[in-house]
Amino acid sequence: MAATVTLVGNGYVYPNDSFGSISNDGLEGWTDATGSTRVFFLPQKTGWISVSIQARSVDNTNTLRLSLDGSPNAAHDVVLPMSSDFKTYTVGTYTIFSAEYHYLEIRAVTQNSTYLPEVQALIISGSAAEGLRYNKSSNRAAPSTHLWYNTDAIQGAITGFYTEFYVKQAEDPVNSYYMTNGFGDGYFGIQVISPTERRVLFSVWSNYNTEDPGQIPDDYKVKLVKKGTDVISGEFGNEGSGAQSYIQYMWNTDTVYRGLLTAEADGSDNTIFSGYFFLPESGWKLIARWNKPKTGARLLTGLYSFVENFRSNGNDYFRAHYGNQWAYGEGGWVQLTKATFDTTAGEGDYQRYDYGAGAEGNWMYMFSGGFRQTNNVKVGDVIERSVGPDPDVDFAILDAL
Repeated sequence: MAATVTLVGNGYVYPNDSFGSISNDGLEGWTDATGSTRVFFLPQKTGWISVSIQARSVDNTNTLRLSLDGSPNAAHDVVLPMSSDFKTYTVGTYTIFSAEYHYLEIRAVTQNSTYLPEVQALIISGSAAEGLRYNKSSNRAAPSTHLWYNTDAIQGAITGFYTEFYVKQAEDPVNSYYMTNGFGDGYFGIQVISPTERRVLFSVWSNYNTEDPGQIPDDYKVKLVKKGTDVISGEFGNEGSGAQSYIQYMWNTDTVYRGLLTAEADGSDNTIFSGYFFLPESGWKLIARWNKPKTGARLLTGLYSFVENFRSNGNDYFRAHYGNQWAYGEGGWVQLTKATFDTTAGEGDYQRYDYGAGAEGNWMYMFSGGFRQTNNVKVGDVIERSVGPDPDVDFAILDAL
């Protein structure tokens, strides 16, 4: 049975989006023949595939070349006559030598019009197409991955959550959020916003159910108690709503950073959540203290970390290391060495397989995106790291910030 591999879910323009765009209709707006598009798919077996292309060349006849993994030795040309309608054209057959992610690269051989052909999908059949895996959704981001920490050994309520973390060079593309200290009421971590802007972010959700922070009644608003120097604070929406605070800080790859959350009850129905970031050059820095109402004085719950790609560059590779996690309860600091894995990818909604997690000594790690590694863990698997040193935290110093 042939598989229709759409470009909206599986195609990415190279070297960047200025060379064309991909929408729900596929590749369009392609004007520069030096650019190319790669369409990714995951065979489950070796063998051969037969490929056709759904495309149209509106302004003139043009020729495209499709090569397997960009190899000139595995390439076929296809002529697209001028047509205002999308049609299916036979491209050729290719040999699949390994059951791993591959791509078909689409390039222009001729450019007889300003706009090069528009492409909706590739049709793939053949022996190596049996059980073919590919993204059937329109989600173009890399799948998110999560590690949920086991806190069963903590006595009483949790009032502190400490984590160390780092990101290696070339594993820090734009539109990444390496969330390090997550909890039931918000999250904290580091982001790459652009090539020239990085952030340390601390957000707390309101208990009012809305995507628009402007709709939150005053008695549900998360209110700022205090923020650190150069911290920008405000509101956020579109993923629930609440309050956020961040510093623009060009954190470095291959550098270990530290994050800390604390929680304290404020009366019977409010909680003050505080986020701190350790700057290697100057020590602990307060990001913000937020007072959240309607909590029933709940403290820190549901501790976790994640790797997230918050835009459509899911062909990039995202990876981070998280280690030496500790939680503070009634008995003091307790080390968190086990975490349960999950991901937003799945056969039902988002068929991506380039994700995973594991442990290396005192570090846990997660990765996603890039179509370069397939999942090595299942949802529900437990990741366990080795023990690490006690956290160097003086709460009296933090309270004075």
